[in-house]
Amino acid sequence: MATSNPSREAILARIREGLRTPAPPMEAKTLDGPIFEPVQNPLERFQQECKANLMECQVTADASGSAQVLAQVLNSLPAGEVFLQDDPVLRRLMENSGSARQLQWSSQGGPAETAQATVTLADALIAQTGSIFVSAACGGRGASVVAPCHIVYATARQLVPDLVTALRTATAQGRLDNHSFACIISGSSRTADIEKILVQGAHGPMRLVVILETNS
Repeated sequence: MATSNPSREAILARIREGLRTPAPPMEAKTLDGPIFEPVQNPLERFQQECKANLMECQVTADASGSAQVLAQVLNSLPAGEVFLQDDPVLRRLMENSGSARQLQWSSQGGPAETAQATVTLADALIAQTGSIFVSAACGGRGASVVAPCHIVYATARQLVPDLVTALRTATAQGRLDNHSFACIISGSSRTADIEKILVQGAHGPMRLVVILETNS
């Protein structure tokens, strides 16, 4: 038995009327220029983009300064374990920091869900977008997403102007062939899906800190 639904019929009538009118042809559009501004000073540009991405970029002059910054960041965090990529550079940096935090190195397994921070190296820093390029070499897939704070140590030599250069370099070094994943991190995890209110730490670290050493 058919039932009357005036609202439905009114909607269908409007759709039929709209279909009788041919849609205008789409205009061909071309980009007037490059999407990103050219990179003149990679270090300065990276710092600017980091700020826009809600990242903390701490520039240091040497290994001693980097260790001091690492200690300051770790001391600002709640008590708990710190997960680190097992690399000689980070072992020296951690030792020089003098931090007494409980540590877990990536050679001992993946980061625990209770870890307060992860400390890793970067494969490259992308000046154009203020992004960090990392692969599974950083201690596995969880190293960049599990803890509420991700600390990345890098040097100015790892700065590249754009993503194309970062991928080209990673391919030449075999990083994309030898590791199970690679990703680009552009700031702390955040979302504004609900009422356009910005919330950090939605799908990963709430805080992202880059320790960028310039004289290495």
